[in-house]
Amino acid sequence: MSSTVSPLAPKNVPDMPVIAGVRLATAEAGIRYKNRTDVLLAIMDKGTAVAGVFTKSKCPSAPVEWCRAKLKGGKARALVVNSGNANAFTGKTGRSSTALTAKIAAKAVGCSESEIFLASTGVIGEPLDATKFDGVLGRLAETAEAGDYLAAAKAIMTTDTFPKVATATVKLGKAKVTINGMAKGAGMIAPDMATMLSFIFTDAPIAPVALQALLKAGVEDTFNAVTIDGDTSTSDTLLAFATGAAAEQGAPRISRAGDPRLKAFVKAFNQILANLSEQVARDGEGARKLVEITVEGAKTKASARKIAMSIANSPLVKTAIAGEDANWGRVVMAVGKAGEPADRDKLSISFNGIRVAKSGARDSSYDEAQVSEAMKAPEIAIKVSLGLGKGRDRVLTCDLTKEYVAINGDYRS
Repeated sequence: MSSTVSPLAPKNVPDMPVIAGVRLATAEAGIRYKNRTDVLLAIMDKGTAVAGVFTKSKCPSAPVEWCRAKLKGGKARALVVNSGNANAFTGKTGRSSTALTAKIAAKAVGCSESEIFLASTGVIGEPLDATKFDGVLGRLAETAEAGDYLAAAKAIMTTDTFPKVATATVKLGKAKVTINGMAKGAGMIAPDMATMLSFIFTDAPIAPVALQALLKAGVEDTFNAVTIDGDTSTSDTLLAFATGAAAEQGAPRISRAGDPRLKAFVKAFNQILANLSEQVARDGEGARKLVEITVEGAKTKASARKIAMSIANSPLVKTAIAGEDANWGRVVMAVGKAGEPADRDKLSISFNGIRVAKSGARDSSYDEAQVSEAMKAPEIAIKVSLGLGKGRDRVLTCDLTKEYVAINGDYRS
């Protein structure tokens, strides 16, 4: 966790309302950090539905494997998150740690171990001493309150420079329902779901199968369209919890994602995912510029996504942006190496609305001074037009600075 907040951090942090059926508490368990909270316990009422999406890494962490197995039950009573240690690449010891953590949490909350969900973030390859949770989770269960999401978001930070939270209130039937979300992530971020840790809570009465469908669809153009450095983490986890408490206020119980009564909810739910994923991009390690890359005129949307990601993950493109250099030659390179249909002589490129290349050559109206001034902005929009079809997509990334190297050069020290 950095003491210097990213210059791209949101200017305003929303007031996070209480969600009926959810209680939160944080503590210092001494997992890795000193003098800061590093464990979060969220307790949900009985009957809370759960959905999740996880990393596609072939070397997933022990908590990811635990959650995948427990997700089949569709119900959750508690979430335990620790920072400082990812409990990944830790063999049988890691699996034993997750089992012990779940046992301690289940005893503290008073539920089945199958209703406990776990997430860990931090250093890979170091054993997690789960005995440090003994006693701590019991105290947290006693003191948990319906509330402080900002403190919860702070407890799960590693190299993040600011806590990431978002909220929305929307009508479901005649009742108001609330959606709160938090996330952590600043490095080792590349789409393959989820690209960090993120947790969504709502009081809407939505069945597990419907919630899973909403989550899976919602991440595609949000968290799966964000990249910081092209590296997919072993621990990436996104969980959504629906307590159903709003049913007491008249909210209809939803059993399928296609229910037309969900229209406003789905829009708000996806906005929360989009908000949190953008905050992750804004907090990229060492980032000084938020970069939006739009590719249009591709053969298909999937082709546009691959090309956009090729640009977003290019160290040459990202360092040029850090140097405030509108080097479209590097963008051309990234388009060409993507392995997708492209025609050099139809290619057009713009930076922050200023076209620098058209039909495969430098734009005739190109003005170096004008473009250089535009590149000083904290937010950079790169637009690539391929002229081949109707496929379009957009991804978010950030620049690549010396600070990124410094942060990751001594991450374990």
